[in-house]
Amino acid sequence: MRAGRTAGARTRAGQAEADRALLPTASPARTRAAVRELLRPHRGLAWAGFGLMVLATSVGLLTQPLLGHLVDIVTERRSPDALTLPVVALAGVAVVQGVTTALGMSLVSRLGETVLARLRELFVERALSLPLERLEKAGSGDLNARVTRDVSRVADAVRGALPELARSALSIVLTLGALALLDWRFLAAALVALPVQAHTARWYVRNAVPLYARERVATGAQQQQLLDTIGGARTVRAYRLQAGHTRRVTDRSRASVELTMRGVQLVLRFYSRLHIAEYAGLSAVLVTGFLLVRSGSASVGTATAAALYFHSLFGPVNTALVLLDDAQSATAGLARLVGVVDEPAPAAAERAQDRATTAGAPSVTLTGVSHAYVPGRPVLHGVDLEIRPEERVALVGTTGAGKTTLAKLVAGLHRPESGRIDVGGVAPDASGRLVGLVTQEVHVFAGSLADDLRLARPRADDEELREALATVGALGWAEALPEGLETVVGDGGHRLTADRAQQLALARLLLADPPVVVLDEATAEAGSSGARRLDEAAEQALRGRTALVVAHRLSQAATADRVVVLGDGRVVENGTHDELLTADGAYAALWHAWSGSRSSAPDTLDAPDAPCPLHSP
Repeated sequence: MRAGRTAGARTRAGQAEADRALLPTASPARTRAAVRELLRPHRGLAWAGFGLMVLATSVGLLTQPLLGHLVDIVTERRSPDALTLPVVALAGVAVVQGVTTALGMSLVSRLGETVLARLRELFVERALSLPLERLEKAGSGDLNARVTRDVSRVADAVRGALPELARSALSIVLTLGALALLDWRFLAAALVALPVQAHTARWYVRNAVPLYARERVATGAQQQQLLDTIGGARTVRAYRLQAGHTRRVTDRSRASVELTMRGVQLVLRFYSRLHIAEYAGLSAVLVTGFLLVRSGSASVGTATAAALYFHSLFGPVNTALVLLDDAQSATAGLARLVGVVDEPAPAAAERAQDRATTAGAPSVTLTGVSHAYVPGRPVLHGVDLEIRPEERVALVGTTGAGKTTLAKLVAGLHRPESGRIDVGGVAPDASGRLVGLVTQEVHVFAGSLADDLRLARPRADDEELREALATVGALGWAEALPEGLETVVGDGGHRLTADRAQQLALARLLLADPPVVVLDEATAEAGSSGARRLDEAAEQALRGRTALVVAHRLSQAATADRVVVLGDGRVVENGTHDELLTADGAYAALWHAWSGSRSSAPDTLDAPDAPCPLHSP
């Protein structure tokens, strides 16, 4: 039996891996277009930063001629007083260059941070609006890698590579121009290094782009496997799958490390080729200077200035080429971020229609709804159900009956594989405008209690917040907190008990004011002492709304307008509490089993000692 279960678990894991579809990655052309779109509103800032960088670089190029002039003064044995003016000029150049460089770099950095912040906002906005099944197919590891590693790579490039690359590019162009002004032959000598550098850069880009893209994908797969293994640790141990999961984690980690090491080898070969170009170019400039000085075409100071100019190119050229490493890595990450940003959003017409339907409590109609997380393994089969305006329907059934899946479909978190769901004539989405969802797992956001509540209605005043809290019976403990509504809750703040967190979620629901509400075991976390309090809070939150309640306790079903019993993904019974008890069917058996177990088992539908009439062996 255990071997069969193990084989089945492996089959499901393999099938899930095969069905996984990573989130899209933007093409190079689309990535460049996205960057231009982000830069367009900040053209003034870009031109100001670029202008200051040009000025700083131009002033800095006066250093080499001044040093060459000092060499001429010494070789010609002039008076020591002749050194004063060039030395003072060098000091002035240093001050002006330092100030303008600092201002230019700060403007370029501000530009980069502004654009990056906007990209983050677009990414988060679009990621939150993606259908849940799309994220589930991609796997949380893919999205997690984009949110963490890809954003970090782009941020590091913006803060370090972008300003340095801009300064280096300007230095290269203007220094080559200065060499030409000294003597065109110095420029020709310096260009000896160009073919080697160009070939090196082309070779590097050709090999680095696909390598870094593969590394990003491998990292996402590694994180996904770690999340799957850690998140399903109990199942892994129960079916003794530790060896297989450890092997998969090891294989994916090894693949990621191997790609990283290939990147390191690529960079080392890149550096060695750059050194060859530097030595070849410097040798050419020195030989040219020697020949020009010997022929009388140039002074020793001019030859010195030319050599210093070329030597000063080592830094910016190497920086620009080395930054290709960061640029390629950041470009790969940027393409993955833009790929998510470009995912289609809900149509504007649908959003406008959604807002128009929120005036009153609409009906909810499910017609032939079927759904499967894995193709060929349906969870729901042809469900037909109508919930009338302001009607409260309790959804009951044993574990695995499809209750939560049906709740998520009505809330718009999933789209049905077949069939149709209408909420007031409109298909629901995950925005929460039409359908509000409160689940058993409630997140308390880090920040003040007031800010946590205002996530549902940003412009709500303190009186509206207190009214929502009072409606769900939470105002007393909220005002008793150390700083009242301004008390910091969530991560690093005041810890809220499970029942208080649920009250907070119900208060947010009231502030959001959706016409349809889905409660998916929203009061299940409370113990017996908090159960009645949460039931009363839920009663207030549901008043005047169309509601679907996944009942954790059958006492919730008894007070509903109607009860729908699910079994194996199908509606097996539908009627009022009294009607179903009189029918003496599946609901009646479940009710009697639950009622009989209350004295000896936890107050839940899935109590271990409560018989399961819907799934008899």
